[in-house]
Amino acid sequence: MEVKNWSYEEFPEFDQPVEGAHVVDTTGEELGASYTHDVEYACVDGIPLRLQILVPNRRNRLFMPFAEEQSFALPCFVYVQGSAWREQYLYGNLCQLGKLCVRGYVCAIVEYRHSGLAAFPAQAVDARNAVRFLKANAKKYGIDPSRMVLAGDSSGGHTSIWAGLLQDDDGPENLFPGVSAQVRGLISYYGAVSAMAEDSFPTTVNHHQPDSPEGQLMGGADMRQNPELRQALSAECHIGPDAPNVPVLLFHGTKDRIVNTAGSVRLYEALKAAGKDASLYLLKGADHGGPEFWSDAVLDIVDPFCQRCFA
Repeated sequence: MEVKNWSYEEFPEFDQPVEGAHVVDTTGEELGASYTHDVEYACVDGIPLRLQILVPNRRNRLFMPFAEEQSFALPCFVYVQGSAWREQYLYGNLCQLGKLCVRGYVCAIVEYRHSGLAAFPAQAVDARNAVRFLKANAKKYGIDPSRMVLAGDSSGGHTSIWAGLLQDDDGPENLFPGVSAQVRGLISYYGAVSAMAEDSFPTTVNHHQPDSPEGQLMGGADMRQNPELRQALSAECHIGPDAPNVPVLLFHGTKDRIVNTAGSVRLYEALKAAGKDASLYLLKGADHGGPEFWSDAVLDIVDPFCQRCFA
């Protein structure tokens, strides 16, 4: 066989019979995932912030990690990893997000400044800058910047909702002037979206105290006697007719011991009362996270929701 720079179409296929060998048919549409780790999207006050990026691959559409521009532009699922607003373990949901990646989404996991470094709303500001970075570098990662959703779990769900509530601006917190942080949809998985109730976090023994997760997030504040601080943190208190018209999808388990299911219910009810596009799915018997939230049944809700947002 001649040695040359063959194209895929030109290259002769091996078709000799081999006794005992099995031939498996392929379509060329099978999808895999490529992983690019620890991509720095910002450095704030000397603190580097990173993304973990998964990109779908298929025959003749391979992700080239060192290319300046890919040959495709795919929808992007930006995901904020939960951590009780403390330091995140960014790699815990990589395998789970891979299930969405092989459905054709670039998936990016966002690192935020945790509560030991910066008080609320720094986490939402960071998520918005991560979106801007991905838009500014869309060609490098094969992203269609007009088809992006922002999601998160637990404290990351709170962060994703708040990132959607904040408005675009070109102030000093915007690290990519002229690049919008607007996305087409918001998704919260068992999000810690509300701190209003006395049992917002049922198994947090230091609930609303200065050293609690929510107290640390508010700068070490004692939130027990400060309803205004609880309101400032709670998404449902900031939903009205003037809130952004971004479709919202909420998931919550009915036996969540960490974040009270009622918080997602209150946010859903506030969104509906304000005339917003909102959907709530309660996973019967599910606790705070787990494989139930990444089942085919749930992915079959998430995928059409995203496609509807992009339409």
